[in-house]
Amino acid sequence: MKADINSDHGVTELGVRPAGGAAHEAELIARIGAGDRKAFEELYNLYHRRMARFLTRLTRRYDVAEEVINDTFWVVWRKARSFRGDSQPSTWILGIAYRKAQNAFRASARLAEQNLEGELPPLTSEGPQSTEELRDWLTQALAQLPIEQRMAVELCYELGHSCEEIAAIMDCPVNTVKTRLFHARAKLQKLLPQLANPSVAVASAGTYDGAAAPER
Repeated sequence: MKADINSDHGVTELGVRPAGGAAHEAELIARIGAGDRKAFEELYNLYHRRMARFLTRLTRRYDVAEEVINDTFWVVWRKARSFRGDSQPSTWILGIAYRKAQNAFRASARLAEQNLEGELPPLTSEGPQSTEELRDWLTQALAQLPIEQRMAVELCYELGHSCEEIAAIMDCPVNTVKTRLFHARAKLQKLLPQLANPSVAVASAGTYDGAAAPER
């Protein structure tokens, strides 16, 4: 049930739905509930790349992301028969992934913090030379947010879920999702200029801590 996290075989790009969409995925889950391994492999391939990109932007550790993906699909295999279609298949699967990710990320948090500086690409004092460099800055900024805010941002802007879908995935009220996104955007607006120009961070260090909004 394990695959290379960088594999592109049989998977879709982020935001691109396979033929049949949610109805096809629900059919696959029903077949999995009956023990159909071929259906399981197809569903795994449909979600692997999306989940890998989502998770590695949160943790930057491929081993942890792969662990979460495989733990998630082990639950899918065991619990498929209990899926009744009350939510979208993607909401159900990502809800499982969210809970698994919370546990895995907290378990590896100390090691991740120790290795963070060595993993991040060097910063420049000038504007980004490419979209890739700007994305690197965004990844660094996201890494400084609380895990719940990071996940809300990625689910919303990377995977394209609505606040209602994110609330179902994260098992929290819709207003909590909106609050997390609000505080995440406010923090990113402050962090991105500091990453672009480290001298800004030094100049504003005395005022930023005192003015920071409380975490949600």
